[in-house]
Amino acid sequence: MDFFDVLTMVGGLALFLYGMHVLGEGLSRASGGRLEQILEKLTYSKWRAVLLGAGVTAVIQSSSATTVMVVGFVNSGIMKLSQAIGIIMGANVGTTITSWILSLTGIESGNFFVQLLKPTAFSQIFALIGVMLLLFSKKDRHKNIATILVGFAVLMFGMDTMSAAVKPLAQVPEFTNILLLFSSPIPGMIAGIILTAVIQSSSASVGILQALCATGAVSYGTAVPIIMGQNIGTCVTALLSSVGTSKNARRAAAVHLYFNIIGTVVFMAVFYGLNTVVRFSFLEEVAQPYGIAVVHTVFNVFATLLLLPFSEALEKLAYLTIREDEEEHAHRRHIDEDVRTLDSRFMNNPALAMEQCRKVIGHMADTAWESCKKSTGLLEKYVQEEVERIRQMEKDTDRYEDVLGTYLLKLTGKDLSEKDSHALTLYLHSIGDFERITDHAAGISMSFEKMRSKEQQFSNKAQEELAVFSCAVIKMAEVSFTIFKEENTERIYEAQALRTLVGELATEVHRRHIKRLRKGKCTIELGFLLSDIVNGYERIAAHCSHIAAGIAQVQEDSLEMHTYNKEARANNMEGYRQIYEAFQEEYRLP
Repeated sequence: MDFFDVLTMVGGLALFLYGMHVLGEGLSRASGGRLEQILEKLTYSKWRAVLLGAGVTAVIQSSSATTVMVVGFVNSGIMKLSQAIGIIMGANVGTTITSWILSLTGIESGNFFVQLLKPTAFSQIFALIGVMLLLFSKKDRHKNIATILVGFAVLMFGMDTMSAAVKPLAQVPEFTNILLLFSSPIPGMIAGIILTAVIQSSSASVGILQALCATGAVSYGTAVPIIMGQNIGTCVTALLSSVGTSKNARRAAAVHLYFNIIGTVVFMAVFYGLNTVVRFSFLEEVAQPYGIAVVHTVFNVFATLLLLPFSEALEKLAYLTIREDEEEHAHRRHIDEDVRTLDSRFMNNPALAMEQCRKVIGHMADTAWESCKKSTGLLEKYVQEEVERIRQMEKDTDRYEDVLGTYLLKLTGKDLSEKDSHALTLYLHSIGDFERITDHAAGISMSFEKMRSKEQQFSNKAQEELAVFSCAVIKMAEVSFTIFKEENTERIYEAQALRTLVGELATEVHRRHIKRLRKGKCTIELGFLLSDIVNGYERIAAHCSHIAAGIAQVQEDSLEMHTYNKEARANNMEGYRQIYEAFQEEYRLP
């Protein structure tokens, strides 16, 4: 094997990897995002999740891509860790379809129709059709199909080129001796891990192994441990994708790693244990591409069937590896206790049930208040852990809203005192506002996170303006939440004055930003982020105002929620004006 054979092999590998990338990209675009929707919605059963993971991976031809996508879903909160585990397992099964397609290159027959089944034959037809569609069709759907066909053709051409280039290695004793080193389980497994970790694709590394079968020097004894290692090496992609993500996303990547490590250890222990007793004669035989596909499939199906019943144990192992901090753990325990507090047995004593609701809603209000402070605090100092806590608080208030809403609606049919009846009306109005406040706080934190990931920063002037604006919003939240928790309307004019001021500040900040934009002192991208943050602040203030007004309205037995602020100001215009002017002076933009 000379220099040009090596060059041909490297070129074939490059085409193989590029073809796999183009094929997966084309399939993803053709799906129009439906694959993500399927993964998001249909994972309520372990077996369904496995089948979905296998099906999606078989389509996009990459378990790494599926796992990275799942890590992203977990990071964004769309999917729970427990849902992700089944998909991760299924992805390992689905990736075996690639090795079966590649094994078709080993078909040997003089029959014309059998020869047509070889990818090297029909992939050329695919390439021709794909190129024609790319050149002459203007429809996106046709171009996506063309990309799939061309990607598959390039992949198969690269595979065939690699196989042809490595054939001379069969005559090189040094190469044969190197392969003999990998016939032992541990060195072979390490070789598979390193190869797959470098190219970040188990499908590609299995394809390379199948191409090496053309040398006739690869035995099944050499191939089996390498295949085991390849499944561990493919975890590198998911682990890299989880860097900088939430703890749950990192746990999803850890589950992928543990699944493959445990599956590999158990499979190798069983396989080589039986080999010492039965002595598998096929291990000495020359490996064939279809045999590689069989081993790859058997291992992944075995690992999935073995570990799927223990998916909860894998989840716990991930939590043990990436632990919750004390604050997170205490908060989660606190919420669980709150949920248990709302016991249906208290329905027989409505007064007691309302008292329990009052306590739990107080905790919900504390969570919303904390999310406000943390999200506005990111302007002064960005901390990734704080962003994760804000996301968790948003999920927590979602849970509070579901549980409290259901419980309060059941209480509406009970015999309540006039005071409790008013309080129930207030609570039903307020829990939605608390939930929306944490939604907007999470949205603000995402804007700061985008800035951090792109290493962008507001101008000094914009930061000064936002700092004043955020102080006004926090004051608004503080006043409103105090009014709610103390059920005291004495500070209602403060809330109304701050609501008006926040609206004026938002308008002024937007105006100043447009002025800087015209002078070229700010980028359009940063402008969008600033606009998102300002809008988030303003919406938080609106919900806070609604909470404060709700207290006064319920106490006065008024149901005209949207007109209350206007009427209240008219009743005490002078007092309102004095408070407003004091706040206007305190929160004046620089």
